[in-house]
Amino acid sequence: MMVKTGAFFFRYRNVLFPLVFALLFFEGTWPVCDSNLTERWEVVIGIIIALSGQILRALTIGLVYIKRGGKKKQVYAKNLVQDGIFSHCRNPLYLGNILILLGVGIAGNSLPFVMFGLPFLLFAYATIICAEEDYLEKKFGQEFKDYCKRVNRIIPDFSGIGNTIKDMEFNWKRLIVKEYATPFAWIMGLSLLIMKDIYLDHGYEAGKYTLWPLSILIIIVTGAFFTAWYLKKNKFLRVR
Repeated sequence: MMVKTGAFFFRYRNVLFPLVFALLFFEGTWPVCDSNLTERWEVVIGIIIALSGQILRALTIGLVYIKRGGKKKQVYAKNLVQDGIFSHCRNPLYLGNILILLGVGIAGNSLPFVMFGLPFLLFAYATIICAEEDYLEKKFGQEFKDYCKRVNRIIPDFSGIGNTIKDMEFNWKRLIVKEYATPFAWIMGLSLLIMKDIYLDHGYEAGKYTLWPLSILIIIVTGAFFTAWYLKKNKFLRVR
């Protein structure tokens, strides 16, 4: 059951997950907390958690890239990748996604997102991981079983992480080409949420010293997104 459900979520993950983010915009109606001081701390803590997830994704993609989406968006893997961050955690990209979602959820201060969105996303990722690992075990057999014995599924073991990073070449071009959309999406969404809250709660005059820096950040992030998109589309950045 988990494997079949995971295969479904894997196929439609790019559609389902953004829809859940819409729950963040109900924070004004059903906030987790009404205290201004607590809300500020939620934003700070949420951003730190989301950034940690983004850094984990960046390290993973920059060191070793893994492709698990085949024809018709089904689970696929040509090789069993065990290097880079995958030598410390079997699903570092999904862990990075979870941290980003958790961070944005905390910073967004939305009770519906915390009560319904996050549990749904965690369940969806759990089923996707089950579906992927079922496929990998069937394809790679004992090699995958031995890998599972050495490396945790989701909780990373960062012992020796320094040597992993030092001994491998970091591919910046691949990171830009493969990852530019992820930071754009969550930074843009979270910035707009924060700006909305500040404007509605304090007005422009009281909040302009926060609104303007966030507006500049949005312009920078948007410019970076379209620059990376242009370079990728016109094949100025080629990845191996």
